[in-house]
Amino acid sequence: MSRFNLFLSGIRVLDLSRHLPGPLATLLLADMGADELRTMGPSTQRGGSAYFEAVNAGKTIRRMNLKRDDERKEFYALAREADILVESFRPGVMDRLRAGYEQLRTLNPRLIYCSLSGYGSGGPLERAAGHDINYLARSGAMSPGHDVTSSTADLPVADNAAALFAVITILGALHGRARDGRGCRIDLALADAVMPMQLFRLAALNAAEASSPAAGLLNGGAAYYRVYETSDGRRVSLGAIEPKFWRAFCEAAGCPEWVPRHGDAFPQRALIDSVSALFRRMTFADCESRFGAADCCYAPVVDLKEAVESTHLRERGLVRQGADGVFEALFPALVDGERPSSRASLRENEPAAGAAPPAGASKCV
Repeated sequence: MSRFNLFLSGIRVLDLSRHLPGPLATLLLADMGADELRTMGPSTQRGGSAYFEAVNAGKTIRRMNLKRDDERKEFYALAREADILVESFRPGVMDRLRAGYEQLRTLNPRLIYCSLSGYGSGGPLERAAGHDINYLARSGAMSPGHDVTSSTADLPVADNAAALFAVITILGALHGRARDGRGCRIDLALADAVMPMQLFRLAALNAAEASSPAAGLLNGGAAYYRVYETSDGRRVSLGAIEPKFWRAFCEAAGCPEWVPRHGDAFPQRALIDSVSALFRRMTFADCESRFGAADCCYAPVVDLKEAVESTHLRERGLVRQGADGVFEALFPALVDGERPSSRASLRENEPAAGAAPPAGASKCV
C-alpha cells in the first residue's frame, strides 16, 4: 500500500451525502486512509448505479432511518467516535432529524461537520433547488463569451470544485484540531465553489475589461488558444500562449510570417481565419505528424475511450481497468514515487440491488 493511502489512517468519516460532491469528497478522504445517486446514471451488471459505485467504492455502507429513535441512537454512537461528518441535505434538514451540528457537537466537540448544499446556509437562496447547470448559470460562468447552448460540458464543474474545496477545508480543519482540540462546522455552497475558478475573469472585471463574446484570451479571441477542425472532421487544440510556443507552431506550420502577429489585438479574427484555413487543409493524421513533436502546446481532441487507452495514462497508472472491465480513476498524485492503491470494490461492502442489507445494518429511508 502506498504511503499516500495511509495519510489519514485512523480518521473516521461519516458520509450522509448524496449525488456527486459529498461522496466524491469522502472518496478522496478514503483514498488517503480515512474509514468510511444510488439510482442515477447507467446501471451496472448488479443492477445498481454505476455513478453511485464509482464514488462509494472503498466505503462501508450502512442504512439508517434517522426518524426512528433507535436508529438515531445508533447513529449517535457512530458520531461520538467520528472525526468528520459530511452531509448534503438542504439547510435545516439535519437539525430536524436531531443530527445537526449543534446537537452532535455536544456528543463530540472534536467533530468536523461539513455541510454541502446548493447555495449555503442563511442566504436568500438557502431553500432553492439546483444542480450544476444552475450554479454555473448564477455564477456568471455561462455568460456571453462561453460556448454553451442547451447544456454545459459533460463535466460538472461546480460539483467537482465543491468536493475539492470540501477536502481542502476538512484537511485544514484536521490540522487546526491537532493544535486546539476543537472541531468546527464547515458551510460550503456548490454555487460559491465556482467563483474561485474564475479568478482571471474577475481580474478582467476589475480592470473593466469583462470579456465580450469570443473576445478574450481564454474564450476564443486568441488564434493561439483555440480548438480547430481538421479536413476529416476531427478536432485539435492549440494552447501556444507564450511567444516561444507560438513561434514553434508557426515554424512547424511553415508560416513564419505569423510570428509577429502573436500580439494582434483581441479578437484576432483575421489570424484565426488564417489558422483555421491551415487546419482545414490538413487531416487529423497530418496534424499529429507535423505538430505532435513541435513543442508548441498542441494536443489532439480525443474522446474518453481514446484517452483512457493512451500511452500517457497507461504509463502513469492512475486510471486502471479491473478484471471485470470497470475503470477507476485514482487520486492523481504519486507520493515518493508510489501510486495510490486501487480502491476496495463496493461489491465487498454492499449487497446487490434488491438484496437484504447485511446483518446489523439498518434500512435506508
